[in-house]
Amino acid sequence: MFSKILIANRGEIAVRIIKTCRKMGIKTVQVYSEADAGSLAVEMADEAVLIGPAPAAQSYLLADRIVEAVRQTGAQAVHPGFGFLSENAGFARRLRDEGIAFIGPNPEAIEAMGDKISSKKLAAEAGVSTVPGHMGLIETPDEAVTIANEIGYPIMIKASAGGGGKGIRVAHSDADMAEGFAAVKAEALNAFGDDRVFLEKFIVDPRHIEIQVLGDKHGHVVHLFERECSIQRRNQKVIEEAPSPLLDEATRAAMGAQAVALAQAVNYDSAGTVEFVAGQDKSFYFLEMNTRLQVEHPVTELITGVDLVEQMIRSAWGETLAFEQKDLKIDGWAIESRIYAEDPYRGFLPSIGRLVRYEQPEEGEQNGYVVRNDSGVREGDEISMFYDPMIAKLCAWGETRADAVEGMARALEDTHLSGLGHNVPFLAAVMDQDRFKSGNLSTSYIKDEFPDGFHGLKPTVEQKRILIASALAMHEVIAEQDGDPSDRTDWIVMIDKTPHGVGLSYDEDEEMILTLTGGGDIRLSDIDWRPGLAQFKADLDGEAFTAEVKRVADGFDIRHRAARARVRVLRPHVAEMYARLPEKAVADTSKMVLSPMPGLVVSIPVVAGQEVKTGETVAIIEAMKMQNILKAERDGVVKAVGAKDGDPVAADDVLVEFG
Repeated sequence: MFSKILIANRGEIAVRIIKTCRKMGIKTVQVYSEADAGSLAVEMADEAVLIGPAPAAQSYLLADRIVEAVRQTGAQAVHPGFGFLSENAGFARRLRDEGIAFIGPNPEAIEAMGDKISSKKLAAEAGVSTVPGHMGLIETPDEAVTIANEIGYPIMIKASAGGGGKGIRVAHSDADMAEGFAAVKAEALNAFGDDRVFLEKFIVDPRHIEIQVLGDKHGHVVHLFERECSIQRRNQKVIEEAPSPLLDEATRAAMGAQAVALAQAVNYDSAGTVEFVAGQDKSFYFLEMNTRLQVEHPVTELITGVDLVEQMIRSAWGETLAFEQKDLKIDGWAIESRIYAEDPYRGFLPSIGRLVRYEQPEEGEQNGYVVRNDSGVREGDEISMFYDPMIAKLCAWGETRADAVEGMARALEDTHLSGLGHNVPFLAAVMDQDRFKSGNLSTSYIKDEFPDGFHGLKPTVEQKRILIASALAMHEVIAEQDGDPSDRTDWIVMIDKTPHGVGLSYDEDEEMILTLTGGGDIRLSDIDWRPGLAQFKADLDGEAFTAEVKRVADGFDIRHRAARARVRVLRPHVAEMYARLPEKAVADTSKMVLSPMPGLVVSIPVVAGQEVKTGETVAIIEAMKMQNILKAERDGVVKAVGAKDGDPVAADDVLVEFG
């Protein structure tokens, strides 16, 4: 077995690989850019080598630097993780030529499957169902429009070398096709160095289901069942689960058999994923094969008990698979939520900066569920603009899907981050939705359920009880600590501007009993909070909960899952005065186009005095390697332009102002 492996990646996947290497007794070398010098992966690895400045193109994407680090440290193999050089056939071939093991598939398999056009042809030859489309290269927008009309809208525009949700657009008309084609080519060239684009029919109301395969160098290939990845935003997976609530045993077996057939057709010899688009009727079509470890691999590990990183290492060493297809079984259900540094209240835009606070849920067996949290950052680390804004992959396993969903909701409650925007409230909202709980999923789920964006959810009756109890308990703790305890037994708890009368008493065990004016008692016990803590934990009527809390001038900001409110504990006569306070006017920004995120101005194709129609592009901002096209929301005349091509901009900077 290898004695030392170099990890050619960063963040949570680097940490994940280090953990398995430690388990196997293998030493690790972590390469890092200047931006990652103080990272968790660098701290955990046995050795670390600086390979360049922060931009990936000057560090993690330079094969020469990786090979040099291997030679410098005496590593015998390279694990590329995902992204960066993980699906670069040239890099895998270079390592082979240099006598360095590549912990991934052979370069010929990467080459065959890495090009989305040729891979579809190979899939068809291997008997795999494929989506109708145009697999030839397309050079111009006019040519793309002509082909799209032959296939029929809607059409998916995809970069041949794409991945990670980048280089994808859906066109519903000729105008969409012309603009989207140009945007995809530009994104593909910038992100992958390859601007080739192809078209395929967009399946209406589709589901995204993928099969995990695993092969060795002796011709053996198995599948480890499926993952459903239908909850996506901008073609980027957000929530994944295994198995899929859609599939029956027959469909699962058919998809698995096709995935194995494709892998065998290209002599696949590592972990890989065959992705399918599935209809609600269980029809399915090949999308692509990812010749690497997937971000969402933990859910497969949780339901099969197989360590995929370990199997990749063993395969690269030349070992035969230690199990056959008949040995693999699905045990329970697992869900993964990708926690991103992005602001769901601002259209899920990237939110870079320092992670001021990061409290993670306890891992391992909990009360009826299991928690796993793959994270590459710690409290105090910075989320850089140079890389993917992922903070963690939070996973929950349960014996049933309902157990896993509730386990995930509780694990999200126990996660606290501050210092930047994050999507935890949104993830919690999905867990609480009846549609998600029913398993009725599609890739348009987020767009369907949150058509006007995410603004949080209104508190349910149960959540109002949590808000009331948490606020009153914290109020009592603070009063006791300040040496000013009140013997008052009647209070008004204001949730935003709605009053709730509450009677307060204690039982013989000093547990709080709250009697609501509208009827019903609340028993609050096992309170775990003191001033300064960002999480309030307690049992409400015997059920554990965690709320995110912040003390403010006249009360508390409290969030429970996706419900957030300003909560005040007031004497009755003070509550009457609060009800009469005027509302603060909101600043009018309706005539301004604001930068939705920190980034660089690619283009502002309008000038002062120009008439602009609704839907016309007024600015293009690049951030996290993605081009974001900003369009006019109404007809108007440009009064002023606040930035020029190439300018760096911050969130909320004025780009264009209308008269």
